[in-house]
Amino acid sequence: MKEFIQTLKNIWSLKELRDKILFTLGIILVYRFASYISLPAINLAEVGDLLEHYKNQGGNKQGAGLLGLLSSFTGGAFSHASVMALGIMPYISASIIVQLMGMAIPYLQKLQKDGESGRNTLNQITRWLTIGVCLVQAPSYLTSITQLFLPYAQFSSAYYVEPNSIMFWLPSIVILVAGSVFAMWLGEKITDKGIGNGISILIMVGILSRLPEAFVQEMAVQNGKGGMGSIMILIEVIFWMLVVLLAVVLSVAVRKIPIQYVSRAQARGGVNRNLMQGARQWIPLKVNAAGVMPIIFAQALMFVPGLLTKFDESNTFLAGFKNVFSWQYNVLFALLIIIFSFFYTAITIPVNQMADDLKRNGGLVPKVRPGKETADYLDDILSKITLPGAIFLSIFAVLPAIVHGSFVQTDAFALFFGGTSLLIMVGVILDTVQQINTYLLNHHYDGLMQSKLSRTTGY
Repeated sequence: MKEFIQTLKNIWSLKELRDKILFTLGIILVYRFASYISLPAINLAEVGDLLEHYKNQGGNKQGAGLLGLLSSFTGGAFSHASVMALGIMPYISASIIVQLMGMAIPYLQKLQKDGESGRNTLNQITRWLTIGVCLVQAPSYLTSITQLFLPYAQFSSAYYVEPNSIMFWLPSIVILVAGSVFAMWLGEKITDKGIGNGISILIMVGILSRLPEAFVQEMAVQNGKGGMGSIMILIEVIFWMLVVLLAVVLSVAVRKIPIQYVSRAQARGGVNRNLMQGARQWIPLKVNAAGVMPIIFAQALMFVPGLLTKFDESNTFLAGFKNVFSWQYNVLFALLIIIFSFFYTAITIPVNQMADDLKRNGGLVPKVRPGKETADYLDDILSKITLPGAIFLSIFAVLPAIVHGSFVQTDAFALFFGGTSLLIMVGVILDTVQQINTYLLNHHYDGLMQSKLSRTTGY
């Protein structure tokens, strides 16, 4: 504990690091404040939380579960009809689209290889595409409010302006687009002047903001059952900490490929052959190289099976796809995650380019010939470690459904036992700690994480 307190003092003593952390906290405060500002055309005092109001009015609990999952990424702004209701998700969608288009469009491929200027151009394209995504999502969100959550015929007092008029739609769409662009700007400011990846931090803050409320709800339900409630809460907390630990291991686990760099004198067989030994290094291939992207892709597709129920509403099997805790939903969800893990890893880890770079710089894998054989070797190793990584990732994704009902009683708290929420929180925190460690080590201080795991993995 003394070492941890001393580390905090070291962080505070570095003016540059202290200013970055305070700037980040200030931006987070602005973001959270904006998420509670409702759209000017809606009187939210009449209904409070849209999702809770929807469920209380007899709405579909399964549909509310899917919408609640979406709301968790905006920190509740989605449920509050906030000006930030779309949050940072349109920017994430635009980034994914640009990344995938980079596989097929030569111009984008060229920008990816052009260094800093190419990245700046890609960022500008992503920003404009974000506005386009917002222009699609904003009307859809307003339609869900006016037809699903607050039908005007039943809740006319919840509207200051009639929702069928252009005076409702035009200003609301402009405000929602502006709110999403403002969130994107805040994230970029954190990246430039704060600490960590700004976009990821805003998503993590939105997720974490729901944790206290979810935990209080779980405590209330468990304590209502009698004396065993406190014991169950303790068991849940211990199990949750174990899940977080496993998520950390999954995030930092790597397979190290030894690389031998041969010196020029050694390659020529010079007289200093015994003195000029090649430098031994490693290529760290992550077990979960795709991160949370397979879960995000799979979740985007999981809305499609739920739409099939409109063709046959009496089919109980299809109805299960609208419930995030059903076995139908989670079996298909897990299969899609495994498929997307291999797909995303294949397009983001260029083994051929890695092999060419090694050959060009005089590097080689021991007992493997440079060039094509090295590329095949790296691809084989990557395939072997991606399979267990994908399986563990799918288990994390469906874990909320496994614990829900068995000992976790509330939907909101069960979602924190795995899935995108937990992995995003773990990944962002590890990345932020790594950046703080870099500042501390550059000023000859001990880092926040001084375990063997942090030294070997870079975290």
